[in-house]
Amino acid sequence: MRAVDFYKKILDAEGIENQVFEYSPGRGDFWARLPHTTAIPKRPIILLNHMDVVTSDAAHWRVPPFSGEIKGGWLWGRGAQDMKDEGLAQLVVMVMLKREKVELDRDVIFLAVADEEADGTGTDWFITHQRDLLENAEFLINEGGENLLENGRVKYVGVDVGEKTTFWLHVVAHGRPGHASRPIADSAPNRLVRALSRILAYQTPIRILPVVEEFLRQMAPYEPPDQAREYRNIRKALDDKKFQQEVENDESLNFLLRDTIALTMLGGSEQTNVIPPEAWANLDVRILPGGDPKALLAQLRKTVNDPNVTLEPLNDEFREANYSPTNTLLYETIRKVAGKYFPGTPVVPHITSGYTENQRYRPLGIQAYGFNPYTATEEEGNSEHGNDERIRVEEVRRGPRILFDVVAGVAGGK
Repeated sequence: MRAVDFYKKILDAEGIENQVFEYSPGRGDFWARLPHTTAIPKRPIILLNHMDVVTSDAAHWRVPPFSGEIKGGWLWGRGAQDMKDEGLAQLVVMVMLKREKVELDRDVIFLAVADEEADGTGTDWFITHQRDLLENAEFLINEGGENLLENGRVKYVGVDVGEKTTFWLHVVAHGRPGHASRPIADSAPNRLVRALSRILAYQTPIRILPVVEEFLRQMAPYEPPDQAREYRNIRKALDDKKFQQEVENDESLNFLLRDTIALTMLGGSEQTNVIPPEAWANLDVRILPGGDPKALLAQLRKTVNDPNVTLEPLNDEFREANYSPTNTLLYETIRKVAGKYFPGTPVVPHITSGYTENQRYRPLGIQAYGFNPYTATEEEGNSEHGNDERIRVEEVRRGPRILFDVVAGVAGGK
């Protein structure tokens, strides 16, 4: 609600229509709208952002994670990459559209939601209780995509047209408890370690989605000769076991071609000298569109092969991954605007490694894309959900202009 109050104060001062929805104590959604100025409007465009951020441990940061300190040419703070930066760019775009008196042939809706990083309650509440305020929108811009900066030049502008979906698993090992001064070979922690070792050694099958094939093919001209040859015909390249091994070791490529499994949480005894009856772990599993979570779960249980270890989904509901096409006005506008700011840089469809709430809006008939108006080096991008999250000050200045041009290109009446 502190973020809601921040947004509301600014848009109230600008005379922009808005509403606040505090759906639980301290948690709320914020909606604002610039109405169309034409007699016959087109369907609206939504600028979506989430106001929450993930946790952070200040002991591992070079600056306090909530300081917003400007140092060394960067603005530092939790949310600088995910996604306070985009939320603020969207806010600036709303103000620019109003102050510049841009004629609009469709409504422009600003929607800031709570708790995307937890379980999406803000978006779920809004869709359930305020569906009419989405106004049968045609387009939505959200987080996602990637504009990779290498050696001072943007390598590509990646537009998120689809995302993997989450399938989190809870692993529990059971064993005989006792005093830790007498080790127990089949203790719960020992069983858990063996089970996790088998799971992490397992490689899920490679699957090549058409959008990934298109992405790699478009990137081929910008790669070294050997890699370009592989990217032009990724299906043939993957017949080579050596190249398969290279893919498995390449974090930027591996997640595009298979379901992934990451160990994220562990738990056991509350005391060092106590062997517990149970030990547990959580796995962050990400499934490509078209994947079968039940089949993957059955395979992992078979891989563990221990009746004293259980694997169960953390969430009751599994949301199948979905896509938006690349032959829309919004996608084409992003391509044109990117060409203006980054001449000669390819604009390519992208599958993001992380889940975004685009998945929740596409079933409503909205073409949803992840588009980031900021560029980032690999190191800067990796600070998302990590330590020392930051964004270059020059990007904070330029990004809102890029997003403004995209939105004005889609919604401008002239």
